[in-house]
Amino acid sequence: MIQIRRSAERGYADHGWLKSFHSFSFAGYYDPAFMGWGNLRVINEDRIAPGTGFGTHGHKDMEIISYVLSGNLAHKDNMGNVKGIPPGDVQRMSAGKGVMHSEFNHAEGQATHFFQIWIEPNVLGIEPGYEQKTVPQTSKRGVLKVVASPQGEGDAVKISADATLYAGLLDGAERAAIALNPARKAYVHLIRGELLLNGQALKGGDAALIQAETNLELTHGIDAEVLVFDLASQ
Repeated sequence: MIQIRRSAERGYADHGWLKSFHSFSFAGYYDPAFMGWGNLRVINEDRIAPGTGFGTHGHKDMEIISYVLSGNLAHKDNMGNVKGIPPGDVQRMSAGKGVMHSEFNHAEGQATHFFQIWIEPNVLGIEPGYEQKTVPQTSKRGVLKVVASPQGEGDAVKISADATLYAGLLDGAERAAIALNPARKAYVHLIRGELLLNGQALKGGDAALIQAETNLELTHGIDAEVLVFDLASQ
């Protein structure tokens, strides 16, 4: 089963300094039909105005991934991390038993555009942790590149969750495919461009909720950047 959800069906919030699309229920956006998918709980597409950001706030028992597209996301937390997250970097924060952090846009004259992703962990109450890795654009060209996984192999950040996150860039004749376990769930989010997912057309902002399928094939990309999640079926 593949359920397509179009970009315009997402929740949207305009706070002036922050413009955010919510793929699942979040903050003031609530849709009982979209509370998450498997152990994937949040995908927010955020644009933060220059000189603004999220003040210090807390999280607990959640794996939080930031995938930056443009600008620069400034991160500070009570673990002692003070980092800038540029485009191409993937950041993972394990909230564990509790963490406080802030996120700001210090890119002068430019909005910071990034995806904030929350995945439910498979172990609770762990020590909070932080990791950040650079994933070269060339390594995502024409393939689905692992950028977050329980093993944290290569350029991937290591997450305490039963999930794997892939990122890919597809254009023209490039094709990417992975086998799926039909007992698990998958989720595809097209960040930009166009492509075909198992023959079904997606445009930027569209997503697909997938279950009981054995393969995923992405073809006919037009300047496409895509995220693919392999997820627990909980």
